[in-house]
Amino acid sequence: MARPTTALIDLAAMRHNLALARSRAGPSMLWAVVKADAYGHGLENAMRAFEAADGLALIEFDRAVWLRERGWHKPILMLEGPFGVADIDAAITHQLTLVVHDHLHLDWIASRPGSGRIELFLKFNSGMNRLGFDADGLRQAYTRAVSLAQVRRVTLMTHFANADLPGGADGALACFDAACEGLDAPRCTSNSAAVLSLPQTHREAVRPGIMLYGASPFADQSAASLGLRPAMSLRSELIAVQTLAAGDAVGYGSSFVAQAPMRIGVVACGYADGYPRSAPTGTPVLVDGTRARLVGRVSMDMLTVDLSQIPQAGIGSSVELWGDSVPIDEVAAGAGTIGYELMCALAPRVLREVKD
Repeated sequence: MARPTTALIDLAAMRHNLALARSRAGPSMLWAVVKADAYGHGLENAMRAFEAADGLALIEFDRAVWLRERGWHKPILMLEGPFGVADIDAAITHQLTLVVHDHLHLDWIASRPGSGRIELFLKFNSGMNRLGFDADGLRQAYTRAVSLAQVRRVTLMTHFANADLPGGADGALACFDAACEGLDAPRCTSNSAAVLSLPQTHREAVRPGIMLYGASPFADQSAASLGLRPAMSLRSELIAVQTLAAGDAVGYGSSFVAQAPMRIGVVACGYADGYPRSAPTGTPVLVDGTRARLVGRVSMDMLTVDLSQIPQAGIGSSVELWGDSVPIDEVAAGAGTIGYELMCALAPRVLREVKD
């Protein structure tokens, strides 16, 4: 019998979230971001769920080729750009749109002979200070890019560092618009936070990511309050029950000590499955439809929960670690991280089930 730890991927929820992003983006072209195996949801599932998107955006060239081979004919945007000259050839062969954030990329493109032509997104550094040109560099790159025979179309883009904070995108947007002034090219802006809350930032294209999977980009707003539906539910079962006396401890380090007699449930899920080891006592867990709390330290393959308020729970009782009733953002906040990390950290050994 298979271990009961599974992740249920809800394609209907992903379609719902895409439709919400579309309604907020208005006429802007919508790129659905599917990097990191679609944030742990599976690239094949994303291709099915996001078929109504105008394009898919990711960073892995082998996965982009996989999408083409599986029949995705719409645009594919390579968000980190090329990593070497061979990626220019792949872009030409498979009609991939390349982000260009360094003049060296244009040298690589210029070095490729032949009739293939590709689309480029020139990236402007508006304050994130990871990738991108400054204002002068953007204009130089634009002038050169539009002169290259290998280039079919140029778009200008930027990425906001603080769109989830009040006024956090104002300065970045002003810098970007100033840098783009006079350049005849469409613009691509707006991550999930900006799509949801900053319509003034929307330009010809937007790039939602985390919202498509049903998590919130905001620390102070829940996904449900934004109209989003969780697309991943991490589930398991109780595999044992222990009765503790007052003074008994549970788990490594004996970090939790019972203050009175209590029942403890052992769940077949741990950090080797992707559940955060840093989750503290008190983190919510759903057992047989009732909220319980995690107690003690999360171990590699198991964690323990307080069954004091669930007397009927026993071996085989259902457990939701995150999903419809336990928001992934709530678990992540308790563990000192974000929902993005929990999704992406889901381990390969966790069986994925698809609900469509």
